[in-house]
Amino acid sequence: MKRKKRIEKGVKSLKEQIAIHEEKKKQAEEANLPELVKYYEKEISGLEKTKDRKEDQLEKN
Repeated sequence: MKRKKRIEKGVKSLKEQIAIHEEKKKQAEEANLPELVKYYEKEISGLEKTKDRKEDQLEKN
């Protein structure tokens, strides 16, 4: 049970981080900073992959 709760907490945290990065990406787009936009896109992609992996772990438990 502890593992499941920990994974759920991790998924929630990742969703929050993705939301934060989306907002920062939007600000970078408005400021016309293409390098920063690309950085946030990579970060969001990595966080999404990690979130998907953790959700798969939840389904297995």
